[in-house]
Amino acid sequence: MTSRRHEPGEYVLAVDSGGSGLRVALGTVDGDAPLATAAAAEPVRTGPAGIDAAHLLELLLPAARHLLAGRGDATVVAAALGAAGMATLGDQLRAELPAALAAALGVRRLALAADAVTAYAGAVGQRPGAVVAAGTGLIALGTDLTQWRRADGWGHLLGDSGGGAWIGRAGLDAAMRAHDGRRGGSAALLSRLEAVFGPAQELPGLLYPRTDRPAVLASFAPEVAACAAHDPVAGAILRDAAEHIAEAAAAVCPAAGLDGAEYEVALTGGLFRMGDPLLVPLREKLAQRLPHARAVPGSGDPLTGALRIAQALATGGLRLPHHPTLLCVPVPSPVSAPEKGHDQG
Repeated sequence: MTSRRHEPGEYVLAVDSGGSGLRVALGTVDGDAPLATAAAAEPVRTGPAGIDAAHLLELLLPAARHLLAGRGDATVVAAALGAAGMATLGDQLRAELPAALAAALGVRRLALAADAVTAYAGAVGQRPGAVVAAGTGLIALGTDLTQWRRADGWGHLLGDSGGGAWIGRAGLDAAMRAHDGRRGGSAALLSRLEAVFGPAQELPGLLYPRTDRPAVLASFAPEVAACAAHDPVAGAILRDAAEHIAEAAAAVCPAAGLDGAEYEVALTGGLFRMGDPLLVPLREKLAQRLPHARAVPGSGDPLTGALRIAQALATGGLRLPHHPTLLCVPVPSPVSAPEKGHDQG
């Protein structure tokens, strides 16, 4: 794809769809920051057919039209949408969104990405490297700019090792062991369990009926971090988490080349706000496993990454590798006239 000159009135649209809602940003083709943002607090529904394309459009289109209002004959030359679950649940989005966004907003080029890809673009940009996105769950993604490599992100029952739910569950397990008098228990974590949830024996009745069990488990992870400095069991849990995170990063980071290039491993997501109790052992593990890489804090969030992808798509400068489910760029189709209403709030 060759680069093209952009004209006044040309804009790009970025979308980040996650568990807490949907965010939209409008930017220029070459601007560093969005011109304006909008949000819908309601998350996009997921059903038997995967992520619900009609519901996503129901949330996205009013927000996009609001951002375009008052901008005259605005043209959306490119859009990028990152969504949690895109890789495994995005078939309906890939089938329906290109034509729908072309018809409704006149979108000329569209990229559909997994949220791990937009997190990568926000944190690393379009350079070889890796990103570990960790919050309640955990996924690692890396590229040498020829292909993507993914590790974990399989959910709290099958993986997400080292993530918030994993740490919280390990902490609660140690607390319950102390309650029972079993090996590996932690009196400090038992005390925190009782302070947060009430009597230990009542925890199963509180936890198991919840549909948001991963979030409930992850809510205990900060308690583990708070105990780590004085409780050896809590400290060991965070060291184990650091080992899992480093393993995931090593699985996806490009191998050291003959030129000795140093790659960045960006750490992004709420888990890393734990600070030193997790970051100190994690830096040690990363240095052991990836001596050719440098751990850095993520410089941008997934919405920033979606904006960068849309800008690169608009100028013909997208260097991140295409992938059928991780980063899909459908072949442009003839653009229908967009629906009226861009100038309506």
